[in-house]
Amino acid sequence: MPKQVDYESRRRRIAEAVCLLVDEHGPEGATMRDVAACAEVSLGAVQRCFRSKEEMLLFAVDHVGERIIERVRARLSGSPAQSASTALGHAATEIALLRRQHRAEARVWLAFVAQAAVSEPLAAKLRTSYEALHDLLCRLLTEALSAEAGGSGSAGGDAGTLDPQREARALLALVDGLTSHVLIGHLTAEEAEDALHMHLTRLWEGLETGGPVPSIAQAT
Repeated sequence: MPKQVDYESRRRRIAEAVCLLVDEHGPEGATMRDVAACAEVSLGAVQRCFRSKEEMLLFAVDHVGERIIERVRARLSGSPAQSASTALGHAATEIALLRRQHRAEARVWLAFVAQAAVSEPLAAKLRTSYEALHDLLCRLLTEALSAEAGGSGSAGGDAGTLDPQREARALLALVDGLTSHVLIGHLTAEEAEDALHMHLTRLWEGLETGGPVPSIAQAT
């Protein structure tokens, strides 16, 4: 009987190989032949999974974005008793990719962002990933505002003046920028953590909330 191939598992394995090569050489260095060698599969196996290098890169972008989202969800589900504001701090921590173990992932993500400036299909994929991250932050902000409005009579009126969509856009832009600044050495990870903590603290102070948002050092 012919051996059954788990194509989805193979596609993910190939995507991991793409990420390794993009980290070392950029997207232009991730040829299908080199990816096949890195993934320890045949070139034909890569070509059966992806019709072109562009299709392979687009899948790899999705793969990285989904991995970040999954890590955020795992972090949130791992502490079900946390407050809504703390959950937002944890989510921002994960998306920022400031930890040393996520540095390679951050380099790969920014390499894709740079390539997307001259590739509309890649840009479209990245927009989808950013939209998913924005929606997640927006949901957490909405939950935090609802909790504050329900838990404090004085905060209820203030909460109504904050737009979760705008705040989510600002927070996502901040964490994305912090990732870049740490990678190029403009900021240390600790300085980036402090900037993120300051932004979140000011957000809750503006709403006259009761509990502080933890720093990244406290969240890890």
